[in-house]
Amino acid sequence: MDSDYLTHSPYSTPGPLLDALLGPDPLPRAPEALAALVRGVLLHREERETFAYAVPVERLREDAESRYVTEILRILAERGDTPLTEERAPAERFVATCRDFALLLCSLLRETGTPARLRGGYGTYFQAGFHDNHWVTEYWSEGRGWVLADAQVYGDLHDTPFDPLDVPRDAFLVAGDAWRACREGRADPETFGVFTVPEIKGLGLVRADVVADLAALGGVEPLPWDGWGLMEKDEAEVTEEDLALLDSVAAVTSAAGHAPDAARPEGARRLLADPRLAVPAEVVSHTTYCGVRTVTLPRVAA
Repeated sequence: MDSDYLTHSPYSTPGPLLDALLGPDPLPRAPEALAALVRGVLLHREERETFAYAVPVERLREDAESRYVTEILRILAERGDTPLTEERAPAERFVATCRDFALLLCSLLRETGTPARLRGGYGTYFQAGFHDNHWVTEYWSEGRGWVLADAQVYGDLHDTPFDPLDVPRDAFLVAGDAWRACREGRADPETFGVFTVPEIKGLGLVRADVVADLAALGGVEPLPWDGWGLMEKDEAEVTEEDLALLDSVAAVTSAAGHAPDAARPEGARRLLADPRLAVPAEVVSHTTYCGVRTVTLPRVAA
């Protein structure tokens, strides 16, 4: 077993509220059961019509700004006393983004003894011909190695041509794979973006996701709209040295899903020591509903 990703980050630790929310039911250990649990307590903010639920504006604005699993669990506790292992009514759910589905599943997998981590990249299974900006969980499976899982599309709400707990790597491209495909001319950067926000697309976005995915491998699981260092540079400011650095990072993060030794936490943190990549104490958060603001992050042990 690759045990490096069993340790919680400040973002994934569930805290004492987990036991209180579980009630009499123990936390299941199987990835399938944990994915069903996550799917039953979160509602993606783009699923309002699916659930026929008019999400209050403040929930759209505030829920997905929750960086930590402790905050997700606190909000769930405030919205109802349904045990965490039971599917909740829409009004009792946390209003999430893909990153929240990925983080909560990652947290529960770590809590029950399965190494797990977040991966940032692009899903090809939302819109034909388009690589949609997305976050998933990657977990360690004995005999298989690292496997991609997407709790957001688990269950009956979404129809995918694959098992959501075994997402093919050509269906979800980690950011390093996306970067290499664009740089090598195998993919059009303009097909990589945020489908619901058409102006957010292109190589600059992929560049930012390479850094964000590296940060997640190093124990800092960012919000999808966080930015710092090389992520914040305008395209005209990116140098050949910057591109070479990103090529190196992409080679490491691409290999991480295939070779267990390729991107252990300490390896990612060594790369993150470069000031162009390093996660600072404060990041710029380009929030969807609250505008651009500066956010202070917790310290992460080196």
